[in-house]
Amino acid sequence: MIGIDTNVLIRYIVQDEPGQSKIAAEFIENQCTSASPGYISQIVLCEIVWVLKRAYEYDKEIIVNVINQILLTKEFTVENSQNAWLALNEFKTGEADFADYLIGASNHKAGCNYTITFDKTASLSSNFKLLT
Repeated sequence: MIGIDTNVLIRYIVQDEPGQSKIAAEFIENQCTSASPGYISQIVLCEIVWVLKRAYEYDKEIIVNVINQILLTKEFTVENSQNAWLALNEFKTGEADFADYLIGASNHKAGCNYTITFDKTASLSSNFKLLT
């Protein structure tokens, strides 16, 4: 298994830089298989969401579809995919960032009753409590 960095996945998804996009596509399409999947960490998922939102100004619906497709792709193994699915489901309808929902899901799975935060938007999730 080989880990895949955010910039490789972004080039593959966005196809905005011909040279790197071609190299990324060749790697992912030829080297990542269901028998030997590419590994995507939780940090990379968070970075993908951030880059697509901030740098490329993608709509939330498109970002949700991208993360959904990554999670469904058999040629990828996503770190703690159950937490990523939980975060994605909250992110679809929530106002907080994907990273917040992933933090909440991960902490909950680790046995935390909740996660304290100063982020009022994140605190709307049942996995968070606003620290006042």
